[in-house]
Amino acid sequence: MDHGTERGTSGGHRAGPDAVPADPVTGRVPLAVVVVDREGLVSHWSRGARRLFGLPKEAAIGRPAPDLLPVSGVLPGDGGEDSGSPHAPYADYDGLGPGLESSLDGRSSYPAAGRARLTVPDGARVDVLWWAYPLVGPGRERLLVLAADADGLRRDFTGGGADATVAERIAPAFALHTDFPGADELARRLPEILPSMSVGESARIVAQVLELGYPVLEFSRHDRVPVTPDWGVPRRAGRRARRERAARALAAGEPVPEELRDEAEDLEYAAVRERLEFLNEVSGAIGTSLDLSRTIVEVSRAVVPRFTDVAGTYLREQVVAGEGFPDGVPDTTTMWHRVALEHTDEPGRWDDVVPVGEAMPFPAHTPFFQCMTSGEPVLVPRITEEMGHAIASQFEKRDIRPLITGRSMLLVPLKARNVVLGFMILLRHPERPVFNDMDRVTGAELAARAGLVLDNARMYTHQENVAETLQDSMLPQIPARMTGCDIATRYLPGTLLGRVGGDWFDSVKLPGARTALVVGDVMGHGLNSAAMMGQLRTAVQTMAGLDLPPARLLRHLDDLAQRLGDTHLATCLYAVYDPVAGELHLANAGHIPPVLVRAEDGASELIDLPTGAPIGVGGVPFESVRVPVAPGDRLVMCTDGLVEMRGEDIGVGLATLCESAAHPAASMDDACDGIIRALGARGGRKDDVALLMARLTGIEPDSVAEWRLARDPAEAGRVRAAVREQLHDWGLQRLADTAELLAGELVTNALRHSHARPVEVRLVRADTLLCEVDDDDHELPALKSAGPDDESGRGLRVVSTLAREWGAGRTDSGKTVWFELTLPARHRRGRSATG
Repeated sequence: MDHGTERGTSGGHRAGPDAVPADPVTGRVPLAVVVVDREGLVSHWSRGARRLFGLPKEAAIGRPAPDLLPVSGVLPGDGGEDSGSPHAPYADYDGLGPGLESSLDGRSSYPAAGRARLTVPDGARVDVLWWAYPLVGPGRERLLVLAADADGLRRDFTGGGADATVAERIAPAFALHTDFPGADELARRLPEILPSMSVGESARIVAQVLELGYPVLEFSRHDRVPVTPDWGVPRRAGRRARRERAARALAAGEPVPEELRDEAEDLEYAAVRERLEFLNEVSGAIGTSLDLSRTIVEVSRAVVPRFTDVAGTYLREQVVAGEGFPDGVPDTTTMWHRVALEHTDEPGRWDDVVPVGEAMPFPAHTPFFQCMTSGEPVLVPRITEEMGHAIASQFEKRDIRPLITGRSMLLVPLKARNVVLGFMILLRHPERPVFNDMDRVTGAELAARAGLVLDNARMYTHQENVAETLQDSMLPQIPARMTGCDIATRYLPGTLLGRVGGDWFDSVKLPGARTALVVGDVMGHGLNSAAMMGQLRTAVQTMAGLDLPPARLLRHLDDLAQRLGDTHLATCLYAVYDPVAGELHLANAGHIPPVLVRAEDGASELIDLPTGAPIGVGGVPFESVRVPVAPGDRLVMCTDGLVEMRGEDIGVGLATLCESAAHPAASMDDACDGIIRALGARGGRKDDVALLMARLTGIEPDSVAEWRLARDPAEAGRVRAAVREQLHDWGLQRLADTAELLAGELVTNALRHSHARPVEVRLVRADTLLCEVDDDDHELPALKSAGPDDESGRGLRVVSTLAREWGAGRTDSGKTVWFELTLPARHRRGRSATG
């Protein structure tokens, strides 16, 4: 509904019987809304129009618009008072400013505005500001006319003073009218109706109007209509004609006569000022983020429909892929990706013919190639049928000619550091003025600013890709199943600007079917912290492979950090899980404690560990503890970024960690996600997060066989027989020959080199078949190349050839040599990683 209406003039005249005062506080004034159809008849006459012009809606609908609106004379073919036409002018035009005739008769295809004075039937004189917006499209509406009481505006917005420059920016808006058949379509096509406004500003005005419920005339120093009415003294007679002559001469590039120089200078000044304001608005609308995709869309939308009707953006392949800076001048093999397309045509018209995402090269004879290779704008005043056919040939079976022929085209390169990153294709409707040299300059400046913003986004995207690749390369690919345990992990970067951090997790396979579980955190962010993390992680893997006890490993890690420098500190939690013994052996270097969730009752608790000092402090001893565990228990290890939040005691986060870790879950992955959700719901996380969860499945006692051997060479034969018998009991006869041979070789070597303690042999059936041989000799065996006459050196060569894996490591009392064989498929443990 059009609840807003026109108020009276400053001279005391109330233009209509129901005039409503303006609102000087908010800057809202009533607005008359008139719609003219393609036959020149009034199809909509708002209540505001009734009050401003004093004519009811019933008397206005269907009448010729020139009879009711300010025109300077009789329009061709319309007749008038002197011609005896039945459509005599309802209100006499006094010639204060330009009339609406050029808009009403269709001669103007672009928005116009002006000021006029009417004498309505009761003899009152009304000064009117008017705006005319040509409507395009399939509908019957041709022209939208908005009008307001000029004297009322001047008095209310300037306090009654003569100087009205405070209201130099006038932006009309209108509400939806239920009695206007085309209201919905009109609102949907608002950016087409107001081409001088940005899409965002138009949408904002409409939203405001809908909320207020009546038309408004809003003024500010940021909104603008295409032509601002003259608020000054009445124009001298003939000035409008001179301005129109000057405008035609400028548009045609012809010399301007001396008597028109003043008008031409005014027009040129106004045009330059408008271009500068446009560029300033575009600069503020693009580059609001460093996201490349968002920046591309911002650049395209900033110019449609204000500067152009169609804007297609193309970028080089390297830019779209987030790779390095593209080298060299583009050529006919360069692939250009269409990354955005904005237009004012009906929805879907361009989508099938030129879809976003398509990549294509451009031949040397096209204006596109000229733009991308020269790095300069290319202006095509009108696309001829011949040129349209040449361009369409690049699109195979899709006929693009109806979309481009007859339109004005401007190609602008998107450059950075003198390298063309892409280009924009700008097209104007045939009814709109063609691009000119000033548009070329404006387009070049627009492209320069857009190119800089795109390059910043490209560099950020490239750095993000590099950082993410580096981080991914530093984090291990941990298998979901290790001997005796299932593992799930999560890594979350602290912020988008800090993907590279110092948090890490790891798992290392150890002798004796054991697994080392590690979580660490290098203090700080960035590449330096990530580099330090990589060095420490490598060191932990190396020392874990030597089977160092947890406390001793942390001691060596601290010594290493001292040698690397004192610029970084790190925390580290190191745990060794023995599935045969059913225990955890843990040591801590300044890290938050782990959580143990008991399978028996689902209870969770923080494991009480000596905290220890962070790695890099130096000179501080580390202690280890042993914690018994049962099959099905879960161990949760994480970095402090998950539980620590600024302004909150870390104990709150640890309590939440314990509670969330105890929740049942369908799988290990679901359990990890549940912890992340529970801790992330508090908000405020700024640090990286590394999370490792291990479900300790254990190894059943009946899957382990052990023998103690006297220092007698005959024991080698006894152990071969025992191994064969045990494998038959386990149903692993297929492995009996190989296992018997390799176990005999290891036992023979152990008996030969042992000193006093008996040799121990252990056979473990888990994910693989493991055989370990312990003796009290500290000398590790090594592969040798045995010659034809050598009596030794062949045993380990046989083990290396036939075993799936083998190795040796020192223990406190000597050494352990082991090998593994792959189990047949039906004997492999098919445990599911349930939570």
